[in-house]
Amino acid sequence: MANHRNQPESYWKEKLSPEQYRVCRLKGTERAFSGALYNNHQKGMYECVACGQPLFSSDTKFDSGTGWPSFDSPVNQEHIELHEDRSLFMVRTEVLCKNCGAHLGHLFEDGPRETTGQRYCINSVALNFHPQDSYIEQENAHSGERHQEA
Repeated sequence: MANHRNQPESYWKEKLSPEQYRVCRLKGTERAFSGALYNNHQKGMYECVACGQPLFSSDTKFDSGTGWPSFDSPVNQEHIELHEDRSLFMVRTEVLCKNCGAHLGHLFEDGPRETTGQRYCINSVALNFHPQDSYIEQENAHSGERHQEA
């Protein structure tokens, strides 16, 4: 996957919708309970809307009652970055896509105790969802492309 860290802001303004740009590039937050993926219960993969990096599996999604999609762990810790966020007169942990630097949401330590105890509170607008069947087909297609290039 190509690294998108050094793309100019003009690239992101063209690629993303105004709401996606506001959240992912300007570190905004969508209104609680307004996101398209908040009530999504399908099996599949949640990817970064900006670059396509796989971020969260539906297997780790849970209903936190907060109004945003919540996950107890990323699909791969190497796909995200965590940074201290001192905005809004509080200290939180910001979650970013490691591949492109998109702001995804925040990490809290009030998740399910029976799993990780963590809650990745992620903006729907920062994610694309691929149902399990289509994601497997997509992965197989990419795998075939990589074998042909070798």
